[in-house]
Amino acid sequence: MLYTLIVGLGRSGLGLHVPVLSRARSHVAGTFADHPIVGVDPGNTARVERPDLLIAESLRRARDLLDPARTVVHLCTPPAVRAEVLREVAALGFSRILMEKPLAGDLDELRSVLRLTREQELRLSVVAPWLHSTLTRRLIQLVGDRGPGAVRSVSVTQHKPRFRRSLSTSSHTSAFDVEVPHAVGLLLRLLGDAQVGGARCADLRVGTTTVPNMGGAHLELLHTGGIRSEVLSDLSAPVRQRRIVLGMEDGSVVGHYAVGQDDDFAQVEITRDGHTTREVLRDDSLTACLTHAYRGYAEGGEGAGAGALGLHVRTVELLDEAKRWATLSPAGGTQPRKEALSHGR
Repeated sequence: MLYTLIVGLGRSGLGLHVPVLSRARSHVAGTFADHPIVGVDPGNTARVERPDLLIAESLRRARDLLDPARTVVHLCTPPAVRAEVLREVAALGFSRILMEKPLAGDLDELRSVLRLTREQELRLSVVAPWLHSTLTRRLIQLVGDRGPGAVRSVSVTQHKPRFRRSLSTSSHTSAFDVEVPHAVGLLLRLLGDAQVGGARCADLRVGTTTVPNMGGAHLELLHTGGIRSEVLSDLSAPVRQRRIVLGMEDGSVVGHYAVGQDDDFAQVEITRDGHTTREVLRDDSLTACLTHAYRGYAEGGEGAGAGALGLHVRTVELLDEAKRWATLSPAGGTQPRKEALSHGR
């Protein structure tokens, strides 16, 4: 039976992880200990009362309330401070770590996280709902079966209005760290490794206020098999959209990921020979991701990241390169220096 400690009680920790875990704990037998979720907010901004959540004033106090050897730590702090918090968590004896995406905000942070993981023998995994999505499994099946033919191109659209959070908090400093990590992980899983072919980032503008690099992001990837993919993320869009389009030899596949907690269904449209069929899929991907991780930890495995940490490392490498590319050449014309970590570590 495993306890839960959530570090970081912002949108991810308090808004997503707590309610999902509360539901999972009542439906998944034999995995979760009969103990409230313990939460720590390093920014001391949490003001919430829930019967299933016990807020500790510090990580040391949380350790007194929990058994580190039987606890899964959800690290939901901003990417820029992950290594610092991970170091403190590991020093207190916690070793099962579920890290919010992305694994790190840049290559220096990534090196620190990987070094800590090795030195402290941490069982580290990354929260990646799209990789546990029912829709993703269906897409992998369609690509593997070549139903509408071989894949020619892929585009992912991730639009949502994010004005309030971007204006009120600096937890993210680049649009590449908000929605794009989901898409990059998915594209690597579907199409294999890739190199950055172009990247741009836009500022968020509201009246006379400008938030640098938080308006949106555009990323182009060239995969080893020759397929090109692109990611478009607009954080100033009027409506939410999470869509993937696969252009295929004999048709197309369009997938629509769930866009909110209120309706956890996805859809896929398959067009072949001018005829389109539509499937509606139940797709509670975050619940699937977290319960998979807990079952893995309970059985002595590595949790949600078993065998997949390299994919998340590669995602950070590509995002870091994209940020530098966008900074050095907004028009995408000059390739920045590459520093790969995923090979030869």
